[in-house]
Amino acid sequence: MLEFKTVPVTPFQQNCTILWCVDTGRAAVIDPGGDLELVLAAIREANVEPERILLTHGHLDHVGGVADLAERLELPIEGPHRDDEFLLHSNSLLAQSQLFGTPPVRSFTPGRWLADGDRVRIGNQDLEVIHCPGHSPGHVVFFHEASKLAQVGDVLFQGSIGRSDLPRGNHQVLLDSIRSRLFPLGDDIRFIPGHGPPSSFGVERRVNPFVRDAMF
Repeated sequence: MLEFKTVPVTPFQQNCTILWCVDTGRAAVIDPGGDLELVLAAIREANVEPERILLTHGHLDHVGGVADLAERLELPIEGPHRDDEFLLHSNSLLAQSQLFGTPPVRSFTPGRWLADGDRVRIGNQDLEVIHCPGHSPGHVVFFHEASKLAQVGDVLFQGSIGRSDLPRGNHQVLLDSIRSRLFPLGDDIRFIPGHGPPSSFGVERRVNPFVRDAMF
């Protein structure tokens, strides 16, 4: 089974997630957007051993601390889908920093791009990779069936959905990703969003004004 701890970081209050295998204490750090001392403190508090960095997508608020954390802890970087490669170029990260008025961050190249249906390992547990474009073209979701848990990044939030007005975003594709790729996983699946509190697919199917069943 897997357990998790979220750490809201930077002025964006982006949820960096420490996700670990209960049996082994091995962990992944998902979307370390910055404030690495907070992230490292959470790792120590959970008493786990990070073995990789996983990325849902390439937007600045989710990748701002990746290069520094990977170097500091000597961790491999996996994800997102290659369609987000353009967001990780140094010129793109600089443009994103200027857009949001934040200090520039270091660029990096993941050691492994992820595709729909891939698996990533944490300890002795495997996560399924689900390609969910719309917020960004290369956005992925990490799903662990046994724990009934999904890390959805900025695809879906409690009561809302991700933006689709950023470069290569697409509102209809985002809706399709949520309705056809996430909701069929089951109403009882809890999800960790990229910002804000967790929820479940069943709750969002009933009440989320953007994707609830009554809208379709």
